[in-house]
Amino acid sequence: MRVVIAEDSVLLREGLVQLLARDGIEVVAAVADADDLVRAVEEARPDLALIDVRMPPTHSNEGIRAALALRQKWPQLAIIILSQYVEERYAIKLLANDTSRLGYLLKDRVADVPAFLATLRRVASGGTALDPEVVSQLLARHRSDPLELLSRREREVLALMAEGRSNSGIAAALFVSESAVAKHVNSIFTKLDLDLAGSDHRRVLAVLRFLDGGERNSANQSAMPPST
Repeated sequence: MRVVIAEDSVLLREGLVQLLARDGIEVVAAVADADDLVRAVEEARPDLALIDVRMPPTHSNEGIRAALALRQKWPQLAIIILSQYVEERYAIKLLANDTSRLGYLLKDRVADVPAFLATLRRVASGGTALDPEVVSQLLARHRSDPLELLSRREREVLALMAEGRSNSGIAAALFVSESAVAKHVNSIFTKLDLDLAGSDHRRVLAVLRFLDGGERNSANQSAMPPST
């Protein structure tokens, strides 16, 4: 696997380079800003780009905006956003369509090195990896009547579904049977008026499209003139 790293912190960038190298992952470029990231991807054509959200010059959202541009130009490029916080606006845009080969992880929660390396390989192979806090914040921001219909357990299942977990993975996390999870999943799709999907990727996509719909509805409501 060939990887480009975009991280403005020298210590973290070099630490990631060494960490990946020890696991046999080739780092073809390690850069500090979004412009160099785009150039590195264009020149090296890596399998995966590991990108920090905040990079020069403003240290705000250059990284995730670059990820959006890369996703549009090279849709087969696997991308993992590694951030200290959830950039909700751009996260929704990034996750709104095909979520295969895509991850969004929070730095503070990446403490298990073997699991982190396994996540990189899974995303590079076409998988999805979303930090639970990312899912939680996006769900909280886009509360709507359909979500209010969900029970507490269904919300827990929905959050785990949006992380890309299978029914067996959800069952293990919640200590319930797979048949119970299947019933919750069916109920969730029914309450959210979403078609049942056959694969984990499409399950994640359905949830995120619902969130994206909430974003558009919020924008439309903001644009409406006040009632008289």
